[in-house]
Amino acid sequence: MKDIVFNLIDEEKKRQSEGLELIPSENYVSADILKAMGSILTNKYSEGYPSFEGIGDIKDEWDEKSIATKILPNYRYYGGQDNIDRIERIAIDRACRLFHADHANVQPHSGANANEAVYFAWCEPGDKILAMSLPAGGHLTHGSPVTRSAKIYNFISYGVIEDGDINYDELEQKAIAEQPKIILIGYSAFMKIPDFERITKIAKKVPGCLLMADMAHVAGLIAGGVHPNPLDYGFHVMTTTTHKTLRGPRGGLILSKGNIASPLKKPEKSLENIPILIDRAVFPGTQGGPLEHIIAAKAIAFGEALKPNFKTYAKNIVENAKTLASELIKLGFILQGNGTDNHLILIDVQKSFGFDGKIYEKALDKVGLTLNANSLPTDKGAAFRPSGVRLGTPAITTRGFGESEMKTLALWMKQVASICQKAKSEENLSNFTTELGSIHSEVRTLATKFPVPGIK
Repeated sequence: MKDIVFNLIDEEKKRQSEGLELIPSENYVSADILKAMGSILTNKYSEGYPSFEGIGDIKDEWDEKSIATKILPNYRYYGGQDNIDRIERIAIDRACRLFHADHANVQPHSGANANEAVYFAWCEPGDKILAMSLPAGGHLTHGSPVTRSAKIYNFISYGVIEDGDINYDELEQKAIAEQPKIILIGYSAFMKIPDFERITKIAKKVPGCLLMADMAHVAGLIAGGVHPNPLDYGFHVMTTTTHKTLRGPRGGLILSKGNIASPLKKPEKSLENIPILIDRAVFPGTQGGPLEHIIAAKAIAFGEALKPNFKTYAKNIVENAKTLASELIKLGFILQGNGTDNHLILIDVQKSFGFDGKIYEKALDKVGLTLNANSLPTDKGAAFRPSGVRLGTPAITTRGFGESEMKTLALWMKQVASICQKAKSEENLSNFTTELGSIHSEVRTLATKFPVPGIK
């Protein structure tokens, strides 16, 4: 008898196939990635690391194949690791080539785990970390008081200016005054491109400061060459998730510049040794056994991102976002920053139409368009009743959407906004079932013309 869980998975397949994902942190993975995630690698314990001999010397596909056949010593706590070691080394090598890093730790279970491991590697309890505030567009792990890391480290926040860009003057003033151990550039709701060169110059005024970039949202754009890479500008560490624009499995990744050596021996605490310190911070510092089936899927995702067509994909993400933003503005939507330079759009629906982001999220759900209500820098509290919504183009670009579909999306979003103005509350949306149902039918018709990868 089929387990009821599989019935619900089938329901989710239907929802994804017949609707459109506009959440900027979501994407669709390939059939190969799904296959790796569901593989027998999940059966294997593999605490520790493969040997790093030869990593960084790989130049082409022939050398990568030699990695897949060469058995080297490892730093594992369980036997039977020959195949696991080779898969993880391929993942490490591909990640290094993709992001111009000296080393990659592919074991973090999530972006949050990756961030915490870097803090743990470089900071002592009470040390200062300078990061973007959550209301300005930062992430929970960048110092929100509800998180574990905020109870251990002393986070100091910087914000954004009126057009949505980083307040670099504030960042510099606080960096000089506070002398933080880490300057962190990263965000979850930010539509500009950071000035990494300027930030590197600021960090030079803080001796011993680790420059860290959390690029979880734009890693795929960096890999595709349409967004600058902080590691090319003197940053020591870059963390990211492996899903979102990178279009891999859910997981984390830490990329770093510096020395590579066995993690068994504790190194001197220096910026040059940050790759080794990070390895020790991931395991045994903050995690146990790595998820090798996910690491295999990461390796496949990195391989896909190294192919030429991924550059086209990244370029299309940005072009679609700019087109969608432009069309929304024409229809009366007020956008944070008056547009976007990456994959992400923030709409001030309160200022645009007089209702909050939550009613708009609920109404769009009813027509098969999925995004999320999101606070704006001007919001005071109201986490569950924010003024805005956040949306992006990675997932719909994966399905093949282009300029024409962006215009159609904008029109549907305006139609739903008009319904929300009439409804005035979530409860009253039930009075507009016919109108919402009509739009949902149109969304379903278009969505089914662009199949979701990996779904049969």
